[in-house]
Amino acid sequence: MSRFTKFGNALYTGERSFDFVGNRLRWYVIGGALVILAVAITLLRGGFTFGIEFSGGSEFRVSNPASIVEQTAIDTVQLEAGVESNPRVSIVGGDSVRVQTEQLTDAQTTLLRQDLADAYDVPLENVTASFIGATWGQDITRQALIGLGVFLVLVSIVMALYFRTWKMSLAALTALAHDLLITAGIYGVLGYEITPAAVIGFLTILGYSLYDTVVVFDKVRENTNQDGEESSRTFAESVNLAVNQTLVRSINTSVVAVLPVGSILFIGSLLLGAGTLRDIALALFIGMLAGTYSSIFIAAPMYVHLRENEPENLKQGRKAREPRPTSGAVR
Repeated sequence: MSRFTKFGNALYTGERSFDFVGNRLRWYVIGGALVILAVAITLLRGGFTFGIEFSGGSEFRVSNPASIVEQTAIDTVQLEAGVESNPRVSIVGGDSVRVQTEQLTDAQTTLLRQDLADAYDVPLENVTASFIGATWGQDITRQALIGLGVFLVLVSIVMALYFRTWKMSLAALTALAHDLLITAGIYGVLGYEITPAAVIGFLTILGYSLYDTVVVFDKVRENTNQDGEESSRTFAESVNLAVNQTLVRSINTSVVAVLPVGSILFIGSLLLGAGTLRDIALALFIGMLAGTYSSIFIAAPMYVHLRENEPENLKQGRKAREPRPTSGAVR
């Protein structure tokens, strides 16, 4: 039997245990500090950078240029075309240059297309132009927020009915908010654009984070339901045992999920230069790691925090701490 299997068996039987619940204040501080740090740095950088799909603007793509130099596009936009705002320039697919600016007039668009063709030494046909209105982006944002709100409400109701307590729903949603804030904060800290692909990644995190939390909570319910009046464990100890029993499963699930996502992130961003792959994979990669942390260190301890002062749990705790009679012959 491998050492990792022995380690998992020891955790499951309670022979070995990590005190996740007892050190919950430490985990709250770490999680809260990460969230505050991500939000603060994002605000200091001027907030999130939204893609053209949300903010609106004009986009130009130069295909197969003689040389791919981002500064060439910046100088062309600002000096030759006379556009005052700073353009966002990126390399797409390794053989194309994407230039995004504020929304331009037809005359400015025609002029900038020709200037980019001259600057990169390509035919005019190799420079395409498109624009997206800000109204369309606002509509997409509104629909995404409505969908997120409906999802959270339905998930809260389903979890409350399944586990027969709203406190598990609250603990799960707290962990989910932790995951989303950290993931979005990384985008703000690094200055990456919030694109539709990134939003898809954020929404996917919702399901993954809740799945990992539900696995832990299902074991919590099993343990706490088995606790009777003569139980030798307190409520907090039963929850902590459940977290230890599902720890190996959580680690295995995370490793299996993160490895292919990490491969997509590496291949998509570094080798292929595909922005869409990078946006989706980066959100998933960060969110999966945060989701594993939150289900173990945030959700379960938060559930204990919400329920440990209930009368039946206080009574159970007092009985569990009472000295047990020792067996033996009476002289």
